Amino acid sequence: MPRRRRGSASPFFSRVYALVRRIPRGRLASYGAIARALGDPRAARTVGWALRACPDDVPWHRVVNAQGKISWRPTGGYQLQRAQGVRFTRGGRIDLEQFGWRAL
Repeated sequence: MPRRRRGSASPFFSRVYALVRRIPRGRLASYGAIARALGDPRAARTVGWALRACPDDVPWHRVVNAQGKISWRPTGGYQLQRAQGVRFTRGGRIDLEQFGWRAL
């Protein structure tokens, strides 16, 4: 999917970007947690689509799937998370209890 140009995001995508920008360094949220925080608990997949098309200033790597894995561009995401102090299991998972961020 090609990346969208800045300014072409839907209102929901814009809300996703604003919330993801608030996730602190070294913390993570799941796609589902972002969707729930935005009031649409069934929109986890849409959150993923939004992040695939996000502007460069959105820290997409701070959003993981429900299993604690980076779903999109995992190599770069793992490197970015490690640089921010996040630890992974041997299976490449992140402990969301330890590194999770509560959106609201």
